[in-house]
Amino acid sequence: MEHNEIHAFAVWLTGRPASGKSTVAAALQTELQSLGLRPAVLESDALRREFAPHLGYGEHDREVFYRQLAYMGALLTKHGVPVIFDATANRRSYRESARTQIEHFVEVYVDSPLDVCMARDPKGIYRSAAQGQAQTVPGLQEPYEPPSCPELVIRGDRETPEAAAKRILQLLDDRGYLTVSGAARSTRE
Repeated sequence: MEHNEIHAFAVWLTGRPASGKSTVAAALQTELQSLGLRPAVLESDALRREFAPHLGYGEHDREVFYRQLAYMGALLTKHGVPVIFDATANRRSYRESARTQIEHFVEVYVDSPLDVCMARDPKGIYRSAAQGQAQTVPGLQEPYEPPSCPELVIRGDRETPEAAAKRILQLLDDRGYLTVSGAARSTRE
């Protein structure tokens, strides 16, 4: 296979903050590693701290950040690196930007009710909002636009991260993305 024919896939895990995206991303990363793949997990909070600490959470700054994130994912997939986006991306347009740039793209909606997300709150986002310290929490003070037609819906309040990861892996396999990225189907059989 020539270098320019290598195309990896990207999985964008979206959902409200604390919906379960990060735990599903970790489980999916483990599953893909068991196939011999080395996926890059692009976790929005970590990347924002490192690459865009000057950006806030207003609409313009989010648009700039998610445009950068989509570009980074597209660049990695063009070089044969599978990508897992672990990012709320509260506007559909942010995720659609990545879809237009990445040939093998899957959007997974990690759906958890707001009350479950608020009860989990591992980063204290909802607590900060309740105390008036945060004014732009997606799904609370800012809109969260769920995907119109996600390739897969995960129930973050009902499914284990491991079961969710296996469903995502099956979808990738069904679409032929695992063979395109270099992982032979026979490694799972």
